[in-house]
Amino acid sequence: MQQNSPEENERRRQFCINDHIDIVVEVLKRLDGPSLGVAACVCRLWCSVARNDSLWEHLCFRHVSSPPPSSVRPVVVALGGYKRLYMVCVRPVLSRLSDSALVRRVWTRDEVQLSLSLFCVDYYERRLGGGDASASSLMFLCNPVNV
Repeated sequence: MQQNSPEENERRRQFCINDHIDIVVEVLKRLDGPSLGVAACVCRLWCSVARNDSLWEHLCFRHVSSPPPSSVRPVVVALGGYKRLYMVCVRPVLSRLSDSALVRRVWTRDEVQLSLSLFCVDYYERRLGGGDASASSLMFLCNPVNV
């Protein structure tokens, strides 16, 4: 076993991941939604990084074969951001897929469009319905469906 020099040991002790925001962002990009929420509880820095909409955008479109058109971003931001898109549309769909199907699953363009449409419906139902906390037309995402 090789002995490290005192300078090497001191340098290792001085390294702190929080001093390297770019590394924190790369680590958080690789997490799933629930894990990203837990990571936000680690410290204030990680919480502020986890609030970054680009992380949630990456999480929303991780399973998409091709990136969405640039016109999607302003619409999603206007309707509450990518974290809200994930919570309202992507998470319910992912929770219904098995883990094995999730690993190999790549969303088609039509599935992405459907998810964004449901997101818009949810937003406008809440907006026009007086801020009701449950959107009735999206409740089918929470229940099993016999096809």
